[in-house]
Amino acid sequence: MGWSGIIGGNLAYNLLQHINRNGDEAGSYCDSRGYSGKSKLQLMFGKNIWREIKGRVVMDFGCGNGTQAIEMAQHGARRVVGIDSRQKVLDLANQKAASAGVSGFCEFTTRTAQKVDVIFSIDGFEHYNDPGQVLALMKSQLKPGGKIYISFGPPWFHPYGGHLFSVFPWAHLIFTEKALIRWRSDFKSDGATRFHEVEGGLNQMTVRRFRKLVRQNDFLILEFKAIPIRKLRWLSNPLTREFMTSVVHCVLGVKE
Repeated sequence: MGWSGIIGGNLAYNLLQHINRNGDEAGSYCDSRGYSGKSKLQLMFGKNIWREIKGRVVMDFGCGNGTQAIEMAQHGARRVVGIDSRQKVLDLANQKAASAGVSGFCEFTTRTAQKVDVIFSIDGFEHYNDPGQVLALMKSQLKPGGKIYISFGPPWFHPYGGHLFSVFPWAHLIFTEKALIRWRSDFKSDGATRFHEVEGGLNQMTVRRFRKLVRQNDFLILEFKAIPIRKLRWLSNPLTREFMTSVVHCVLGVKE
């Protein structure tokens, strides 16, 4: 796992309480408000993405409430299978698909054995408890010649890579995991004791670790982009990539 901070104990806890007096999770950088009224898929992968899914069977791995899956169905996918471990969001996705008039083209479930032409994972690889196993599962469910589109971020060493723990830039690299979890327990009662146990999970994914997992699963890397923070693009280089990458986009294929 990634770096988890150096300041702990009562000092860290008291500092976190003082910094965040509202008593709520941080991480507004990581919400979806920046995509309001826009197509997240198109912004991430370009207008040609609709050609890639038209008439094909598509999987949205980690589909959440179904927004992207429904959009795929509306743009001509023959069938869309949305996968998520949380039944409450699957129920919401089914309701949204029915309201959008595409329920006949969408299936939302916790698991499936169906082989598909295209797989998407949007904002998932920093959250999956076992991302290597997820890549292996995706590979097993991809038809020959298919593609996997992955986008996630911010990665762990980004200023706000701590997501909900990002009370200020790199707070998750300054304070220990134990201190941050203790602070969170003041307003969350789910019993989480580690980053990966919070709702949605947080696996400390880095750019380097993700590339290593891709290599271990023997994928073809058709495209890989570590997109830098826009305002700090001028500081981005191979040495600073882990700290300056905002989003990772990649397209994977399977070796024949």
